Amino acid sequence: MPERDDLLALVTDQRTNFLYAVAELDEAGARARTTVSELTLGGLLKHLGLVQRSWLDVVEGTAPAEVGWADLDPDGNRMTDAETLPGLLEAFHAAAADFDRAVREEPDLDREVTLPSYPWSPPEPVVRTVRHVLWHVFREIAHHSGHADIIREALDGSSTTMRMKEAAMGR
Repeated sequence: MPERDDLLALVTDQRTNFLYAVAELDEAGARARTTVSELTLGGLLKHLGLVQRSWLDVVEGTAPAEVGWADLDPDGNRMTDAETLPGLLEAFHAAAADFDRAVREEPDLDREVTLPSYPWSPPEPVVRTVRHVLWHVFREIAHHSGHADIIREALDGSSTTMRMKEAAMGR
């Protein structure tokens, strides 16, 4: 299997693991805080949709050169009252499909892209390869999949590992 397919398969696998944590969830469950953290499953779902979309902008060269504190969405990690679980799932899947399409169509994973400058960025421009961006998206999804698993388990005892087992056994 070519490298690009391997990388996309890993990202897809992590998305699947994350989505186990929000499977069969209702609106109240999506909004529930089950730990001392402000994190909710709906907020994580929204965040990961936005993460994929923002890194797609970097790959496509449409990301802003600079992002200041005032540009950051204070609700970027929070499910607002106006948002619904189906809407956030739709946005997540659309962002994933667009990101994967861009990676499949990318002629050179070694192509360099300049990352936006954030208030916490070093003073000099940060340049990465498209491959690095893909690995970063993988890491971000994997990182938050762990958070989601803990939140869901505290919510109703559901376990990503058990859902993986059920999926593997065809249930």
